[in-house]
Amino acid sequence: MLTAVTGINWGDEGKGRVIDLLAEHADVVARYQGGNNAGHTVVTEQGKFILNLLPSGILHPDVVCVLGAGMVIDLDHLAGEMDAIEERGVKVGSENLKLSDKATISMPWHKVQDGLEEDRLAQKGAAFGSTRRGIAYAYSDKYRKKTLRLGDLLHLDEKRVQDRLHMILESKNLELGGCYHQEPMSYDALLEWCRMQAGQFAPYICDVGAFLQQAHDSGKRIVLEAQLGAMRDIDYGIFPFTSSSNTLAAYAPLGAGIPNCRLDHVVGVLKAYSTCVGEGPFTCELFGEEADKLREAGGEYGAATGRPRRVGPFDLPASRYGVRMQGADEIALTKLDVLSGMKEVPLCVQYELNGALTDDFPFPAILPEAKPVFRTMPGWNCDISGVRRYEDLPKEARDYVETVEKAIGCHISYVSVGAEREAIITR
Repeated sequence: MLTAVTGINWGDEGKGRVIDLLAEHADVVARYQGGNNAGHTVVTEQGKFILNLLPSGILHPDVVCVLGAGMVIDLDHLAGEMDAIEERGVKVGSENLKLSDKATISMPWHKVQDGLEEDRLAQKGAAFGSTRRGIAYAYSDKYRKKTLRLGDLLHLDEKRVQDRLHMILESKNLELGGCYHQEPMSYDALLEWCRMQAGQFAPYICDVGAFLQQAHDSGKRIVLEAQLGAMRDIDYGIFPFTSSSNTLAAYAPLGAGIPNCRLDHVVGVLKAYSTCVGEGPFTCELFGEEADKLREAGGEYGAATGRPRRVGPFDLPASRYGVRMQGADEIALTKLDVLSGMKEVPLCVQYELNGALTDDFPFPAILPEAKPVFRTMPGWNCDISGVRRYEDLPKEARDYVETVEKAIGCHISYVSVGAEREAIITR
């Protein structure tokens, strides 16, 4: 069984806790794209964990976790993340964590370049809202064939690898010196950095594709974990305010390491209202006191960056588009409890564009011209965080869930009413 768990909107939908739920019955959990520019938050009996690179399945001792070929991996960050959760009693070893030899290394200069360019753009009022973790530059160098992959760390004494490292560094020094007037980086220091990473991570680096293929062929249950959401996909999102990878479920087997395998199941994750971290069009956005109340009620601050999230009502046009792009066959709706304090719950039901109403999600370049059309539904004005059966939810809460379900055309199978593992209602 091959299941992808993906975000339907702009990211930050609560995928981590849904993956944590599904990991209880999984054998393998694999990340298939992105890097440490997003965070998954999971609350267990041991407390709250924020994971940037490690799959959420790492919190289950019997699950093997995989960082797939489609990822860009900041090894310094990964080492720190592993140390942090091991200090809290979570076991991490080569038997339960495998790193694809084909995954791209996020090199030391990628974060430097990301920060320099974002600063340059900010002076012109044109910043992308980057996390400054070098993700775009790691992917850019991947496609320019000017970076290393994890498997290269296992062959650092070979002339072929050292010659490539010389070529890559020469190119990067020309780029950073000519564009940003940076001092050149040392080859000896770079090679020493690579040797240090090899010393730590060699036991974890392997042919992940062969491992996943064997697991798939033997009937193991594999969950493929996405980062961000459909609106941040490099091809189908709100370009250019996207991530630099394919966040869609269709890419999941490819990015994990088993492109010949087909998905059996796609669980899309949606928040009961809309949130967005970073720049770019966000049609349903609320402002002022109304936004502040929703942000505080939901604790809406980025797990990776701590940045305040932009917030708004549930966006039906965007969510319908996201469901279609992800090919979701069921939905997990998170944070329904956050709306409990509202007398009336708003929904963005359509967009107004050039004087006409539309149910469709427009081309990104014209999104800034779209205006939200809101309607409200009655609130339920009571605490639902202790509810564990769908039929025990207030009628108004059930009406809200079922209105969203009908509008997006996809069954809502899970409803979360709190941050704890047990606070998920299965319909």
